[in-house]
Amino acid sequence: MSSGHRQRDVEQQRPLLDGEEAVAAAAESSRSEAKRLWFIRDCCGMVCAVITWFLVFFADFVVTFVMLLPSRSFWYAVVNGVVFNSLAVLALASHLRTMLTDPGAVPKGNATKKHLESLQLKPGEVIYKCPKCCSIKPERAHHCSICKRCIRKMDHHCPWVNNCIGEKNQRFFVLFTMYIAMISGHALALCGFQFVSCVRVQWRECSDFSPPVTMMLMIFLCMEALLFLTFTAVMFSTQLHSICNDETEIERLKNEKPTWERQTRWAGLRSVFGGQPSLMWISPFAGLRLPTFLPKRSWRGGAEFSV
Repeated sequence: MSSGHRQRDVEQQRPLLDGEEAVAAAAESSRSEAKRLWFIRDCCGMVCAVITWFLVFFADFVVTFVMLLPSRSFWYAVVNGVVFNSLAVLALASHLRTMLTDPGAVPKGNATKKHLESLQLKPGEVIYKCPKCCSIKPERAHHCSICKRCIRKMDHHCPWVNNCIGEKNQRFFVLFTMYIAMISGHALALCGFQFVSCVRVQWRECSDFSPPVTMMLMIFLCMEALLFLTFTAVMFSTQLHSICNDETEIERLKNEKPTWERQTRWAGLRSVFGGQPSLMWISPFAGLRLPTFLPKRSWRGGAEFSV
C-alpha cells in the first residue's frame, strides 16, 4: 500500500468511493448481481422460511376449506376467498423477493493492495477495511456474521426470510410484513364470524368437518393469526419509522451519530420504494428480472450460491 493514504480495520466507517470510482463499482456490481440468484445457506434461516410458508398455507387451508366453501352465501365465499388468497400470494411473493434479493452486499476480498492502488486515493485519505471479509466498507455498511458479508445500510438479519434486510431488499420486507399483517387480521375476522355462525346453528352444517376438528382448526388459526398480526404490525411500523428517519435498526441500537446528511421523510420513502407514489410501491413483482442463463458452475463459495 502506498504511503499517501491510511487503512484502518474498523466496524464504523465513512464514504470510500466517490465520483467515477463509485459509478464504475456500482455498474460492475449491478452486472454481476443480474447474473446470479442470492441465497443464504443457513440451516436456521431455511427452517424458519419453510415454517413461514407452512403457516401461510395452513391459514389458507382453514379459511378456504373450513370456513368459506361450506358457506351458504356464494358471494361471501367468493369475495373473501379472492381477497384472502390474493393477499397470501402477495405475501409469499414479497417473502421470496426478500429472501432471494441481494440486500446490498459489498464485494468480498476487494481490499487488496492492487485494488487500493487502482483507486488513486488522495494523500491523507482514510479508508476502512472489514477484517472479517477483507472488503472495503462503504458508509453505513455493517458486517453480518450469518451472511458472511458486509451489507450496505444493514437494518438487521431476519431468520424468517433467511436474509439480511438492507439497502436493496428493505422494500420487499416492508411489503411482506404489511401483507402478513393484513391476512392475519382478515383471518381473525373470518374466524369470529364463523364462530358466531356455528353457534347459531349449534355446529350443524357450518363446516364439512366434525365440530371438534372445526373448533381445533379455528383455535390454531386464531392463535397463529393473533401472533403474526402483533409481530408483523410492530415490525411494519418500526420499518416505516426507520425509513422516515433515515436510520437503520443497527444504527439506532448502537446510538451511532449520523455522519451522513439525513434525508427527509418523503425522500426516504422514495429512495426505498422508488419513484413517485404508484401501485408499484405495493407490488412485490415490480422490477422483477429472472436470470437469463445458467452458468457452468452452479455453486459459489461463501454464504450464497449462483444459479
